[in-house]
Amino acid sequence: MSEMLSQEEIDALLKGSDTSSEDQSNKILELTSEEIDALGEIGNISMGTSATTLSTLLNNKVTITTPKVSVMTWDDLIVKYPMPYVGVQVKYTEGLAGINLLVLKEDDVRIITDLMMGGTQVDIDEEISDFHLSAISEAMNQMVGSSCTSLSTMFKKNINISPPKAYVIRFEDGLPEDLVNQGIVVKIAFKMIVKGFIDSEIMQLIPYDFAKKMVYILMSQQDTAKEKENNIKEQEKTKKSRIKTDNIQMAELDVVSSQISSDIKRDSIPINVQPVQFQSFDNHGAQGGKENIDLIIDVPLEVSVELGRTKKLIKEILEFGPGSVIELDRLAGEPVDIIVNGKFIAKGEVVVIDESFGVRITDIVSPSKRLVREL
Repeated sequence: MSEMLSQEEIDALLKGSDTSSEDQSNKILELTSEEIDALGEIGNISMGTSATTLSTLLNNKVTITTPKVSVMTWDDLIVKYPMPYVGVQVKYTEGLAGINLLVLKEDDVRIITDLMMGGTQVDIDEEISDFHLSAISEAMNQMVGSSCTSLSTMFKKNINISPPKAYVIRFEDGLPEDLVNQGIVVKIAFKMIVKGFIDSEIMQLIPYDFAKKMVYILMSQQDTAKEKENNIKEQEKTKKSRIKTDNIQMAELDVVSSQISSDIKRDSIPINVQPVQFQSFDNHGAQGGKENIDLIIDVPLEVSVELGRTKKLIKEILEFGPGSVIELDRLAGEPVDIIVNGKFIAKGEVVVIDESFGVRITDIVSPSKRLVREL
């Protein structure tokens, strides 16, 4: 009996076991400061581009603040976000392999849908319908689509997504299995403001493994870029050192040459100096010039034709779409510019040869006219 454990000892052992399990879980959930910064930068670039797109859709300025990154368990989400939300699931199909979930409040979805339809009055008691889900899916499709362009530049690869899927979610009911398979997600929270309409929060939930994978890819590229930069600096340093060495050697050779010339002048005998005789130019010389031209006659040059030019504001370019007409600074029938390797050399008129366009040269431009155009 003296070897039996008391109830207090049993409780202490169980508590210690739970603490060990909790510590192990916390180790899994850890993100370094560099990883948090990288995820924040990814979110910042993505949502920065998305805000511009959403502003165009809503015809109102949209501001999305700097993101806050945190790691949460499934139980944390249930406790912190008990009310229903609208989730928009985004799946990456090219460049990255994974999915994430954009989470918005139901009231924000109602307001965004109403503004997209040109309205100003929102019924906050209206039930979220398929119409709302379809509208927010289209909005997020354009937002995330534009952010893919920025991510493609950031990750140096082409990134595409499949059409987003929107649905009403309750965290206590769980999320799709393909989104969360280990009960751990990375939450990137943004404050979204549409002046006079929305002052709320939008969340991006990313599976923990997918988030770590994106960070790894990004950091690997940054390390490679840094290594290339160091190599370039080292090459420039070596080149400067070589040039310095060559200059020293040339200076030494000049000293030796000067000494040799001085010795030759001192010891040399008188030299018979005669006027130089130049060979006259004849047909043989002209033929030699033609041969020199033949050496470069097969060098390819890029010939382009400029129909006209125009200047547009950024907001005007954002409104371009299929069917848009851009007015140029040329009148119909006015000669077009013929450019060879970036140099304006002639004017011409557009003709049709069989089923292809062509240009008939009408005027070879003089150097003075060419200089005026370049200015």
